[in-house]
Amino acid sequence: LGHWVAWAKRPTIPGMQPELVRRSALVLRALTYGPTGAISAAATTSLPECIGGIRNWDYRYCWPRDAALAGAALVKLGNSGVAMKFLDWLLGVLDQCESPDRLCPVYTVTGGHLVTEAEIMRLTGYSGSRPDRVGNAAAQQVQLDVFGAVALLVATLAERGCPLSGDHRRLVEMMVDAVELRWKQPDHGIWEPRLPPRHNVHSKVMCWTTVDRAIAITKYLGRPNTAWTALRTAIAEDVLANAWRPDVNAFSSHYQDAEVDAALLWIALSGFLPNEDPRIVSTVEWIDKRLRSGPTVFRYRYDDGLPGVEGGFHICTAWLIEALLRCGMRSRAEELFGQLAALAGPTGLMSEEYDPRTRRALGNYPQAYSHTGLINAAVALSDGPGG
Repeated sequence: LGHWVAWAKRPTIPGMQPELVRRSALVLRALTYGPTGAISAAATTSLPECIGGIRNWDYRYCWPRDAALAGAALVKLGNSGVAMKFLDWLLGVLDQCESPDRLCPVYTVTGGHLVTEAEIMRLTGYSGSRPDRVGNAAAQQVQLDVFGAVALLVATLAERGCPLSGDHRRLVEMMVDAVELRWKQPDHGIWEPRLPPRHNVHSKVMCWTTVDRAIAITKYLGRPNTAWTALRTAIAEDVLANAWRPDVNAFSSHYQDAEVDAALLWIALSGFLPNEDPRIVSTVEWIDKRLRSGPTVFRYRYDDGLPGVEGGFHICTAWLIEALLRCGMRSRAEELFGQLAALAGPTGLMSEEYDPRTRRALGNYPQAYSHTGLINAAVALSDGPGG
C-alpha cells in the first residue's frame, strides 16, 4: 500500500476532476506489467460490448498503440518512467521483428505473439454473453496507425524535456521507415473490424503524424532530418484528395465512401490541419450531432459485419472533448467532460463503453483507453482556452 500511496503523490494533477485524474493515473500504472513495462489494454476478458451478444473480446494484452497513448498521458502528468520502460519493451519487440513495418497490433506483456483466438463454450459468459474468449484475432491484422502513436509518445517526451537517447532516435527512424513502406496500403484500422482491409483515413492521418513528429523529434535531438518532408507532404495530399466528402461536409472514414467515424477526430487532434479550418470544424460538428448520444460517443453507425449494437466508447467522448476545445467550443467541451466524469462511478474506474439507453457500463474493465482519454481531456481543459 505504501508504494501506491507514494506513487500517487508524484503526478502533477490538473485542476479538472483531480481525484478522477489521479485514479486514472493509478489505473494505468496498475495495468503496467512491472518486469517488462508493457501496458495492458484492460485487466479482463470477454466482458460484453453488447449484452447477450458475441462482441466479447480478450484485452489482457499489450496493444503498442494503446500503450503508447497511455504512456503519453502519464508524461503529461509529469511521470515519464512508465513511458520510458514501455519504449524499452517496444524496442525489444521491434528487434525481434523481421522489419519495423511488421510490428503486430498486439503482443503478450512479455513481448510474445498471441496464440490463436479460442472460445471456451462451456462457460455461460457475463449475462449470457457468449463466447468467452482467450486470445485476440487482431494479432493477425494490419493496423498502420500504431506507428503514429509511438511517434507521438516520443514527441511528448521531447516536448517536456525528457532525456532521449540514440535508441529513441533509432525507434523513430524505424517508425518512419515503416510508414514509407506501407502507408499506401489498406489496413484494418484502429477499430479492428473482422472484414477485409480498407484505406482507413485515421490510419493515413496517423502515418502523417509519424513523419510530422519524427521531424520535430530530430530537431529536438539537434540533428534535424528534413528529408522526410516530402513524405509528409505526399501523405497529406493523398488524404485531402481522397477523404474529404463535400456531399456530407465531413471527412470520410475510408477512401471512396461517405461513412464517418469518431477516429476522424484525430484530424483535429494531430494537427493535420489548422484548428480553424472549416473542414475540421464541420467534421467535429458532424460527429457531435450524429455519433454522440448524451454523455457518450459511438465509434460509428455503419455495419461492421457483427451482430448486435455496442455502446458508446469513452475514448471517443474524450477525443470529442479535446476536438471541441481546439475548435474554440470550450463551454461544450466542459459540459461533455462533466458528463464523462460522472460515468466513472464511486470507484473512479471506467469501463470501455457505456450504453446510454440502459445506463450501464459495457466492455472490459478497467479500460486503459478510457482512463487515458479522461487524463488527456482534463489536461487539455486545464491548460487554457485552446487546450
